[in-house]
Amino acid sequence: MNVGILGSGAVGQALGKGFADLGHKVKLGSRDPGQDKIQSWITKTGSNASAGSYADAASFGELLVLSTPWAGTQNAINLSDKKNFAGKVLIDVTNPLDFSSGPPPRLAVGHTDSAGEQIQHWLPESHVVKAFNIVGNADMVNPKFPGGPPDMFICGNNDGAKKKVTEILTAFGWSTIDLGGIEGCRYIEPLAMVWISYGFRTNQWSQAFKLLRR
Repeated sequence: MNVGILGSGAVGQALGKGFADLGHKVKLGSRDPGQDKIQSWITKTGSNASAGSYADAASFGELLVLSTPWAGTQNAINLSDKKNFAGKVLIDVTNPLDFSSGPPPRLAVGHTDSAGEQIQHWLPESHVVKAFNIVGNADMVNPKFPGGPPDMFICGNNDGAKKKVTEILTAFGWSTIDLGGIEGCRYIEPLAMVWISYGFRTNQWSQAFKLLRR
C-alpha cells in the first residue's frame, strides 16, 4: 500500500517508519522536502521511504496520515489539494493545541467541536479517523508497557475506514476501542491533554491508556 504522510516532524517520521517497516511505500509531505532532517529520515528508513510536497504525498497515498501541528493543519490541507483526499481514509493524528499562553498548552477547540470534526468538514469526501493522538511518537509503533498492549481510542463516521485503521493499529501492536462517530474526537482530544498535562508535570512522556473491563 502507498501511504502519504502530511507532516515531517517526529510524529510523521515515526509513523512513516512504522509503515515502511511493514513493507508499505511511504512518502513524507513537507513544504521543504529537501531539508536535512527529511533526507536523514529517508536514509534511515530505507528504500520504501521518499519525500515530496504536501500535494505529492496526498496524491501518492492510497491511505493518508495527517500529523501537522494544529496551527498549520488547514494550510497543509490546502497545499495538498483537496481533490487528492477524495474517497481516501485519512488518519487524523492532530491535537488542537494552543501554546499562546506558554506550556503546558490548552485546547484551542473543544466541548462542542473538535479538530477531527473540523477536518472532516474541510474534507467532506474523505473518511477521517482519529487515532494515534493520545500517545507520544516514541510509543506509536510496537508500544511496550509492563501492563501489556495499551488501548488506542478511535472514532470516525465510516465503518470501513475504521476497520482499516484498526487493522493498522493491530499491526502496530495496539488494541483498539471504537468510540463511534467523528464527534467522539470531543472526548479523545481532551484525553490527549491528560497525557500532555501529566508529561509536563512529571517530565515522563512514555505512558499510554488502557480500558480495564470485568
